[in-house]
Amino acid sequence: MINPDYPLASWFLAVSTSVFAVVYALPLLFVPLRWARWFRWELPTGNNDLTVYFARCLGGLALSVIIAVVQFIPDPKSHLVIFELIGLIGGIMTAVHIWGAVMKQQPWTETAEIPLYGAVCLGALYLRYATLS
Repeated sequence: MINPDYPLASWFLAVSTSVFAVVYALPLLFVPLRWARWFRWELPTGNNDLTVYFARCLGGLALSVIIAVVQFIPDPKSHLVIFELIGLIGGIMTAVHIWGAVMKQQPWTETAEIPLYGAVCLGALYLRYATLS
């Protein structure tokens, strides 16, 4: 499954998809309010149907991207656009989390994710433009 010619790119895809599936996509899809409590979000009282709906949508979208990415682990060189997509997602998520931190609208656990998303962004773009080009 790991490409012997591009092991770093294959491992990056394998590890990042595994971590994001377990920590974000699956919990958001199946237990969104429990996930929110794990990440120290204060839940509003009353009807949380919209919160659950949007969390499940996000979890489903994340899982869809993960499933697509897993297909490219054996041959990352032939699917360079996936690294651009991961870089774009990582960059946007970095910006979203920085905005939330600046506005003081998120728990510390979300602010702590800023380096993670930044590293994923930079790692994906490095692999795309320095290793696989």
